[in-house]
Amino acid sequence: MQKISTRIFIYASITFGILGILIVIFQPKDNSLLTRLLLANVFIILPSFALSVAGKYLNGKP
Repeated sequence: MQKISTRIFIYASITFGILGILIVIFQPKDNSLLTRLLLANVFIILPSFALSVAGKYLNGKP
């Protein structure tokens, strides 16, 4: 059960990152460049952190 939930968590994290980057790319151009870069960072850093945590559980390490 833990393996299945970890895989679902991985897929959800990847989907979150992809959809987030698409939102940043296709949002209206009236936002500043800094705001767009910060949002892009959030949508890259959060999924990568989540994937590293999930990878530990899939490898069997505590």
